[in-house]
Amino acid sequence: MKEFFNGAFTLNGVNIGYGDLGEVAYSLVKEGDPYEQEIGDFLLDWVSDREDIRMKTSGSTGAPGVIHMPKKTMVHSALATGKYLGLEEGTRALLCLPARSIAGKMMLVRALVLGWKLVLKSPDSDPLRGLLRPVDFAAMVPMQLEASLKNKEKISTILVGGAPLSRALLSRIPEDGISVYESYGMTETASHIALRKLCKVPEGKSPESVLPPFQVLPGVEISKDDRGCLLIKAPYLPEKTVATNDLVALETDDTFRWLGRADHVVNSGGVKLIPEQLEEKLSALILQPFFLAGMPDETLGEKLVLMVEGMRDESLLQKIKESSLVDRYEVPREIRFLKTFTQTPSGKVNRRETLRNSHTAIEQ
Repeated sequence: MKEFFNGAFTLNGVNIGYGDLGEVAYSLVKEGDPYEQEIGDFLLDWVSDREDIRMKTSGSTGAPGVIHMPKKTMVHSALATGKYLGLEEGTRALLCLPARSIAGKMMLVRALVLGWKLVLKSPDSDPLRGLLRPVDFAAMVPMQLEASLKNKEKISTILVGGAPLSRALLSRIPEDGISVYESYGMTETASHIALRKLCKVPEGKSPESVLPPFQVLPGVEISKDDRGCLLIKAPYLPEKTVATNDLVALETDDTFRWLGRADHVVNSGGVKLIPEQLEEKLSALILQPFFLAGMPDETLGEKLVLMVEGMRDESLLQKIKESSLVDRYEVPREIRFLKTFTQTPSGKVNRRETLRNSHTAIEQ
């Protein structure tokens, strides 16, 4: 990947030539903290003669597994992101995500290809804490974004992804002084293929009535399959067409709105319900973490079940029925309360395992 290396690249303030990357990587692996060892492992892979990088997938396009992502695909993705966000050579960027993830790997590739001044920091929940000099850009997960808002003067642009953004967090997006972009993508597409700039969502407003749709990066083409799921094409992707399980509404040739997962759809008595859309409606009423899912039912085939994390509220079902947030057939048949939800290694709620761990319920 020497032909794509930008000599302006620096790591923690030190200018490093391509020929020195292997030595630096080896030093990180042997002497660094665990997060630095992951960075070293990736850099060793990057300067090796192999043409691809081995990565684990989370199951966005099918069952979780391992793929071999061409390095040239990652380079083209990095160039597209830099162009879209105007992040040129000399950008001071913060790597605060683990390098074992596609998001962390792509931060490294962007820095190497675009010639950024990369600052390394342990991937903790408050990445801007203790930062001595402001940075231009960082990629974060929602938990990190939430903690970083109190130090927004230390950063210009944040790219957030990896998990849904809560309504509470969307209501705190600054209206000036910082730009926050939400990403859409997956390991199979070398991180994101679409972005949208976030703005503050006032209480009582539906996020999708305020926020713009996702806009694809330069060179990306989108369409839908017969299920209504997103199809992605880009000349730099190894697969001719990436088929997802994400239900979307196409607004223009290059913009779309994410509706939910096809494998989450609940067919209740012939009525197809998309949990993520109903979750957006109910988030105005339910302040605790929650999600909706389907469970087998002898009469309906599947019944809609509301899972809530935290304190039990015996009146919640009645509150939902009396609200105007959902239609009659969208009211959950059961509510189940759990002390804590089961999470995936990446920090997302594991809906299937959480359902298995639930027992007591409030029924209609």
